[in-house]
Amino acid sequence: MNKRFSFSGCMLIAGLLFIYVPMLILVIYSFNGSRLVTVWGGWSLKWYAGLLDNSQLMGAVGRSLEIALYTAIAATALGTLAAFVLTRIPRFRGRTLFGGLVTAPLVMPDVITGLSLLLLFVAMGQLIGWPAERGLLTIWIAHTTFCSSYVAVVVSARLRELDLSIEEAAMDLGARPWKVFFLITVPMIAPSLAAGGMMSFALSLDDLVLASFVSGPGATTLPMEVFSAVRLGVKPEINAVASLILLAVSLFTFLAWFFSQRAEERRRRAILQAMEEMVKEH
Repeated sequence: MNKRFSFSGCMLIAGLLFIYVPMLILVIYSFNGSRLVTVWGGWSLKWYAGLLDNSQLMGAVGRSLEIALYTAIAATALGTLAAFVLTRIPRFRGRTLFGGLVTAPLVMPDVITGLSLLLLFVAMGQLIGWPAERGLLTIWIAHTTFCSSYVAVVVSARLRELDLSIEEAAMDLGARPWKVFFLITVPMIAPSLAAGGMMSFALSLDDLVLASFVSGPGATTLPMEVFSAVRLGVKPEINAVASLILLAVSLFTFLAWFFSQRAEERRRRAILQAMEEMVKEH
């Protein structure tokens, strides 16, 4: 048992080092004073200050964040609706086909999805004149289509675990379905909604293939900008902006964990208080 635990522990540490050491190196080299990545020129903050003058890179960051935010909102809404259809309507004509269409983007290669959407947008532009050109809107539609599947899977798993008697009791007491949904169902599936939204935000911010197919002039996202720049050599500004994104993601993750822990503590205290009150009454 000790040998197995030791081997598993070593593999876990090796895996974590393989993931996080390159990130640490990237952050360190973002403070490199030399323009050459392979040459250390001392500690410097000039690349962070230079980001303010790099309008092209900062514009790509702003566009990526904007698209990721809109994608997270739209994908969460559409994925939740799809999850409700799959879990709360067990029998309807075409359910198998609908379930397959919802989960197809999960296993479909990004190249096929991107090419299909490109052909769709071109055909729609020729037939109805919309979209007139490819840009932020087409990227948002592509990302929403892709990310909705992940939200549907996450929310469906949560909906299958819910106790329907709570919702049925609320409707028996006279609550309308929409009120039951917003006051009872949504709070119970809130963690899955948050997880799906954050996953959609991260996938949209990270996407390169889909955006390359459906983007147009003036709609370059951050992954596209980084990819085009890396082919000519890694620039120190890219290390700096990547470090800032890592810092923002780490801070957001810590805050989400902190507030979720506080909410869990309040819930446990409420349960203990309710149990103590029941004991006192009996």
